[in-house]
Amino acid sequence: MTKRKTSILANLDKKFLWHPFTQMKEWGMQDNLIIERGKGNYLIDTNGRKYLDGVSSLWVNIHGHRKKEIDSAIKKQIDKISHSTLLGLGNIPSIKLAEKLVKIAPKGLTKVFYSDNGSTAVEIALKMAFQYWKQAIGNRQEAMGKKTKFVAFTNAYHGDTFGSMSVGEIDVFVKKYKPLLFPTFKAFYPYCYRCPINKTYPDCKISCIKRFEEILKSHHNEIAACIIEPIIQGAGGIIVSPPGFLKKVRQLCTKYKILLIADEVATGFGRTGKMFACEHENVSPDFLCLAKGITGGYLPLAATLTTQKIYNAFLGEYKDLKTFFHGHTYTGNPLGCAAAIANLEIFEKEKTIQRLEPKIKLLTQLLKRLKNLPYAGDVRQKGLMAGIELVKDKKTKKAFPMELRIGSKICMEARKHGLIIRPLGDTIVIMPPLSITTDEIRKMMDIIYRCVEFVGGNCPSAGAGL
Repeated sequence: MTKRKTSILANLDKKFLWHPFTQMKEWGMQDNLIIERGKGNYLIDTNGRKYLDGVSSLWVNIHGHRKKEIDSAIKKQIDKISHSTLLGLGNIPSIKLAEKLVKIAPKGLTKVFYSDNGSTAVEIALKMAFQYWKQAIGNRQEAMGKKTKFVAFTNAYHGDTFGSMSVGEIDVFVKKYKPLLFPTFKAFYPYCYRCPINKTYPDCKISCIKRFEEILKSHHNEIAACIIEPIIQGAGGIIVSPPGFLKKVRQLCTKYKILLIADEVATGFGRTGKMFACEHENVSPDFLCLAKGITGGYLPLAATLTTQKIYNAFLGEYKDLKTFFHGHTYTGNPLGCAAAIANLEIFEKEKTIQRLEPKIKLLTQLLKRLKNLPYAGDVRQKGLMAGIELVKDKKTKKAFPMELRIGSKICMEARKHGLIIRPLGDTIVIMPPLSITTDEIRKMMDIIYRCVEFVGGNCPSAGAGL
C-alpha cells in the first residue's frame, strides 16, 4: 500500500472513528499507525513495516497471527454455517468447546455459559451468584434473598459494563459513573508498593487477609459472592499477589459460605505459566470468567464456567421462573467456538504450557536490568506477564506528573524501533504472545530498556540523575 493510501485511511479514521480508551483530541493531531496484516508474532502496517507484538494485540493473541490451524478451522466452519442461535437450538462447535473447557478447568466447574467478552463474562457470574441465593435449596428461610451484595478488592478492574464497574475500583474507569453503580464491600489487595497499611510484603498479606475476614465475618449474611483477579491484577498495573493469598481467600469464602468468582479474562490460557492462574494455588472457584485468549486472539468469545450445585438452583418448572433470563445474540457463535477449539488443540499438540518455562526464566533475567534504572519504581512479573512501573523519584516512589505522559512516550518511542507495547498510565505492560521466541524476547527487552532510558533521561521534570 502506498503512503498516499495510508494518508487517506488515516484521514478517514480521524473523520469517522471513535477509538476506545483514547483521547481523540490527541489522536486527531498525531500520525497514526494503521495495521494491515499480521504474521507470526509481528504486526505489519499499511506501509509494510513490521512490529513485534509485545502486547498480544491487547492481551488476546496466543500462538501468533495467521496461525494456520486456527485459520483453517474458521474457514472450514464458514463452509458449514457461520452462526445460529443457542436460544432453543444447539450447535456442534459450542458443544465440543464446552466439553474441552470443562476438561481443562479447575475441578468442579462443569457448566459453561457463553457470551461475547470479558465484561459480559463477569456480568453473568455476578447475576448468577445473585440469583443463586434467591433460589438455592437448603438455606434457612430467613437467610434466603438477603445475600445480595458483593465483596471485591481495591485496585481491581473487571470490565466496563455497569455490573463489572461496580466491582471494580480504578477511578479513571469508574469514578464518573459511581452514581449509577451498586455499592460493594472493598477489601485490600496486597501490594506494598502502594499499600495503605504500609507493611512489608508478607505482613501486608496477613494484614489484608485479616481485614478481608473482618468484612466476611461482619457481613457474610449479606454477601453473595467475592470477585478476584487471581494471582495478578491486570489493568491495575500487573500487580502480583503474594503466595498463598488467593488460597486463603478461597478458604475464607468457603468458611463464610460466600461464592468465589475468579476473573481470569486476562490471566487465562497460559499467561501466568499455567493454563489458569488458579492452578498456581490449586484453587477451584465457584465461577471462572474467561475471554481474551480463548480464541487465540481471533474472534470475540467469552465463557463463564460454574458448578453443578449453582446450575441445579436454576432448575424447575417454567412457572417457577428460576430460568437464568440472560443471553447474547452471538452466544456460542460457531465461528468463535471453532477458533477456540483449534486454539486448545494447539496448546495440546505443541505443548505450549510446557515450553513456556525457558521463556519465563529469560524474561525474569532480562527484567533485572530494568530494575537498576533510577526511575524504575517497581518491576513485577508472573509468567509472560510483566509490568514496569516508572516513577520520578525511586526513593520516595513519587510519580511523574500525569501531563508528562511518560508511559505513552516510551511506547511511542518503542514503535520507532519496531515494537508495539501499550502502557497502563506510567506502567509499561509486557505481555507478548506465548509463541514469542527467546530471540524475540531479547529483542523486545532491549528495545524497552533503551526506550525507558532515553525517554526518562530526556524528561525535563524527571529530576536529578536522569
